[in-house]
Amino acid sequence: MSDTRPGDDLPPAPRAARVLLAALAGLGVRHVVLSPGSRSAPLAEALVDTTLPDGRRPAGAPALDLHVRVDERSAAFLALGLARAAQASAGAGVPVPPVAVVTTSGTAVANLHPAVLEAHHAGVPLLLLTADRPHELRGTGANQTTEQPGLLGPAVRLLADVPAPSGRPGEDDDLRALASRAVAAASGARTGWPGPVHLDLAYREPLLAPPGAPWPVTGEDGDERAGQGEGPRGRSGVTHVVAASPVVAPVDLPLPDDRPTVVVAGDGAGPLAVELGRARGWPVLAEPSSGARRTDVGPAAYRLLLGAPGLGGRVRRAVVLGRPTLSRPVSALLARHDVEVVVVAPGAGPWPDAARRAAVVLPAVPSAWLVPAPAPAPAPAPAPESAPGPAAPWLDAWRAAGERADAAVDAVLDAAAAVDRPATRLQPPLTGPVVARAVAAASAPDDVLVVGSSNPVRDLDLVARWAHPPLVLANRGLAGIDGMLSTALGVALGLPSRRTRLLVGDLTFLHDVGGLLAGPLERRADLQVVVAYDDGGSIFSTLEPGEPARAAAFERVFGTPHGADLAALCAGYGVRHVRVATDEALAAALAAPGRGVSVVEVRVDRVDRRALGERVAAAVATALQG
Repeated sequence: MSDTRPGDDLPPAPRAARVLLAALAGLGVRHVVLSPGSRSAPLAEALVDTTLPDGRRPAGAPALDLHVRVDERSAAFLALGLARAAQASAGAGVPVPPVAVVTTSGTAVANLHPAVLEAHHAGVPLLLLTADRPHELRGTGANQTTEQPGLLGPAVRLLADVPAPSGRPGEDDDLRALASRAVAAASGARTGWPGPVHLDLAYREPLLAPPGAPWPVTGEDGDERAGQGEGPRGRSGVTHVVAASPVVAPVDLPLPDDRPTVVVAGDGAGPLAVELGRARGWPVLAEPSSGARRTDVGPAAYRLLLGAPGLGGRVRRAVVLGRPTLSRPVSALLARHDVEVVVVAPGAGPWPDAARRAAVVLPAVPSAWLVPAPAPAPAPAPAPESAPGPAAPWLDAWRAAGERADAAVDAVLDAAAAVDRPATRLQPPLTGPVVARAVAAASAPDDVLVVGSSNPVRDLDLVARWAHPPLVLANRGLAGIDGMLSTALGVALGLPSRRTRLLVGDLTFLHDVGGLLAGPLERRADLQVVVAYDDGGSIFSTLEPGEPARAAAFERVFGTPHGADLAALCAGYGVRHVRVATDEALAAALAAPGRGVSVVEVRVDRVDRRALGERVAAAVATALQG
């Protein structure tokens, strides 16, 4: 009787690709994003089989969800969005399998770097499967050959330089074992620190299998060719890795004393920040993408309250969850020498402490801290012209001040929108914060809101007031404007049952406009993109370069006006586009996003951006004084 099994006569490269994909699927990998190329042909050809429906899929081929994008940078950010969607579905601290990205050799690998850096700093699981030339061609001047291992630097949790398969005994088992380590490292199952993993896979010709060739058998008895004699063959490769410790665990710390404390909820802090704030009566200063943005535990305009002597000035302890990166007033608070900084940082990753002031770093929130504190005795409301006194409940004082601040912010924004002027490119009637306020109001608890860096996320931070917030996601790992369209499209594909919206500025939109390109054979996402178009980089007008004394140098090298026609760009990509100029038109567009990808362009004022921020801050200060 023949000892040959299905797939044993495959050339080494296509066999190795199929064994690896089957192993990854068995470890929970579901999504693969592919950019086309020649050296990656073994993986690409095999992936076609994995997309076939049951009954047509070859025996041994796993079922995978394939997404094809021609640009590797967009492909990597699409994978980032898919992985973020999986993390959001699983919940805080729960490891999820990575999303795989397949590229060919050469510059294709370098184009992954921006998304890899974001995933590294944000803790998002990616698995980078980069095809490579065999080792003997490195350093010879061979076409599309460079030193790919290490190209992504220290941003990967695991790097494997995998030699070209040769068909030797045990090779399949080696790949399965490597897959186990790769998925565990990317998901953070053992470390609590998910992130990108790079498998550089060398392949020699022939790269493709004969048409109709069967897949290797990878059943319970594993790799037939690795066995000895006629006995059972043991399968190599760990199939389950026990997850790291949860984010709430007993920690041997006493209950905190009664010094005035705030919870600083940075990106990814999660609902644990809300639970802690409620239990201890501490206001939660929550960034939009923290997962802790709720009006009952903290004010929306918290960054404008930190300068008030009776609020921010009284803080003596800050408990940090997540990664705060958004607000200069929060950074100043965490740098103060009279404030004890307690950082909660689960997992093996670096803890956030940009000011180097952390007094205590905890692996988890102490369980005792989550037991509700006794309710304080009722106290009279503070006089409007004074700071809340020691007898006033701390959280109530912040909430009351937040309500006054919200009213002041609205009054300034409404006054700016009510100015009677034509909606021209130079002087549009709307402002960035007004657009963000409308988007926040239109976002229901079951919705997903992806928000870009620069002004959009800061505008949202000022005006988003949610009793029950939507899921808010942002690329705050490095806070770049790279790949935001692709990230949002990945989120929408990963969470198809939820309405997904993206809020970005025009430069962020233009930076990843290629993300709109998806072929007719690809699954379509439902995504509404809201572009606050101010014809340049208005974020810089609020920073040092925007000071009036520097006006002569500002426009060309910071403001960077471009005059791009978004309607024409959208038409070229076959994407629906509408331009709105009023609150009413914006609200109508937000209420009916429709199916597929659509773009809502809102022209907003850049000329008055710095002055608007100053008027808002002055109005809030006046409101707090009565």
